[in-house]
Amino acid sequence: MIRTATFAALAFLVLAGTAQAQATPQSAPESASQGAGSWSFSFGAATDNRSKDASKSRGDAYAWGAAEWESASGLFYAGPGFETVKSSTGSELELEAGAGMRPEIAGFDLDLNATYKYQIDADPGADNTAWELTADIKRSIGPASARVRLQHSPDGMGSTEAWTWVALRGGWDFSDKLTGTAEIGRREQDASIDYTGWNAGFTYALTRNIEAEVRYYDTDADPANPQYADAVVAGLSFSF
Repeated sequence: MIRTATFAALAFLVLAGTAQAQATPQSAPESASQGAGSWSFSFGAATDNRSKDASKSRGDAYAWGAAEWESASGLFYAGPGFETVKSSTGSELELEAGAGMRPEIAGFDLDLNATYKYQIDADPGADNTAWELTADIKRSIGPASARVRLQHSPDGMGSTEAWTWVALRGGWDFSDKLTGTAEIGRREQDASIDYTGWNAGFTYALTRNIEAEVRYYDTDADPANPQYADAVVAGLSFSF
């Protein structure tokens, strides 16, 4: 079963990442000259808020923003974020705070993180909080790239209980500005719909700090429901 395999994979990746961090030679603790890390900021908007190929804004436009602190070594990171939603809980604003690590093992880049999510002004009694665990395994060779993503929540928001998402993405850098990617994933949920989703699209770096994206999304769930219906989504993001 996907969920059992994901549990095992997540546990392995966390242990492997911890082992890699402990095995990295440490000539000395991070000194004042190395600094205490750095902050970066990003924000943007798009014509639809898609997560795991399903819409979190019922097909409407949304805005988002995030701040991230990264350690001087680049291994650890943490930070808050927000996004506008149209949730079944009645909320239209979701806040999050997360932390993680990005080790490298045998030529593969890992990204392991845990994020706490909270939806503002939800209906009384609605389940408006959730923990989300993510493990990414990435590899790039020349212009080609690939990523396997494993995500799990022990208790989702609203009526959804535990869920698991497993996805495979492939990409190609056509130039230093234009990248194309395609992804297919499977989501299994307790007390909600199981579905397969996919997306494909392009990102283009307009400047060093501005990126545009156009992407097509679809699922095999109810096409009459705007949460699962297909859509072409355009977005713009800024980072500094």
